[in-house]
Amino acid sequence: MSTFLSGVAVLLSTLALGCSGYVAYEVFTLRQTLNTTSTASNTIPTPVPNFTVTTSPQATASPSSASTTSAISPGQFVQPAFGKKAEVELLSAKRIKDPETGNRDVVNVQMRIRRLATDGIVGSDIISVASTTARNPDTSVTYKGVALNRSTGSVSLFPVRPQASADAYIWLRVPDGINNLDIFVPDTAAFKNVPISF
Repeated sequence: MSTFLSGVAVLLSTLALGCSGYVAYEVFTLRQTLNTTSTASNTIPTPVPNFTVTTSPQATASPSSASTTSAISPGQFVQPAFGKKAEVELLSAKRIKDPETGNRDVVNVQMRIRRLATDGIVGSDIISVASTTARNPDTSVTYKGVALNRSTGSVSLFPVRPQASADAYIWLRVPDGINNLDIFVPDTAAFKNVPISF
């Protein structure tokens, strides 16, 4: 009888040891996964989604501006960037209301950055969207971004696959009443006489 009970005790001990080993393995695997995810999210300098539209925060717009479409046609404003490594296409330049002041002195410029080169891209091939400026073509007055948090920031070409693209935006402080702009995206040829939609 005691031999039978001893056998049962050994069997139960073995099962408990096996279960605890399995649990320890699962905890270790989960910890490794979490560490890998955390490290990956900390080492990526700029989120650059491929084929994903990055939209700007929506500002409050008046009913009349909400129903209008962009004054820019697809492919109308496309310029090379970094020589022929990439190209930047303006998608829209829309006047919106500044949510903080209520003034309509903000132009939301949305663009698509497409990598063209299959090789020769280096880590320093970064388009600083936040440094985009605009100029009044009639008076040559220059306009800058509203704030750093009102733009995509920077877009690196390195993680973007050839022929893939990343969308970006910036809010520019442009006085109301101006209907056309020259837009200057860093390391990109100038966009001349871009119409502003309302």
